[in-house]
Amino acid sequence: MYKFIAKEAFIIHIQTSMWGEVEVQEKDIYQFPKGLPGFEEETEFALIPWDDTPFSYLQSVREKDLSFLLVSPFTFVTDYSFELSGVDKEELEIAEQVSVYSMVTIHSQANHSTMNLLAPVVLNPEKRLGKQVILHQSIYETRHLIWSEDEEAKSVKGGV
Repeated sequence: MYKFIAKEAFIIHIQTSMWGEVEVQEKDIYQFPKGLPGFEEETEFALIPWDDTPFSYLQSVREKDLSFLLVSPFTFVTDYSFELSGVDKEELEIAEQVSVYSMVTIHSQANHSTMNLLAPVVLNPEKRLGKQVILHQSIYETRHLIWSEDEEAKSVKGGV
């Protein structure tokens, strides 16, 4: 359901399993033309910030039970870098702006939680396009510890 809020800006109401119905601005809805690996049929996701944390949710607009916890990898790995291929740049229609996120796996002990540095989620905020990119011949791994083992994880909203 769309609701007009300002000149050419809309609010969309989506159902989520975590928060029930939420309002999301149209600018926070991204098209993933090829879906995500394993979820190719889901092509429209909302990027929902998790207040007062470095995390966000990538929530399917259609399927309330499908969401992914994301974080900017640069928050925890300051020297993280990779080269986006020409094909990926073309598919995402990247001119200047780009946002990069890593999918997070939360473990029962928060300090054992990991992020996937090998397959970042790349977003074009200007065109609102997204893609999970698989980095080939990379030093990065799919289960990179967010917090070092000897560092006690700080509790972030509900123990995450």
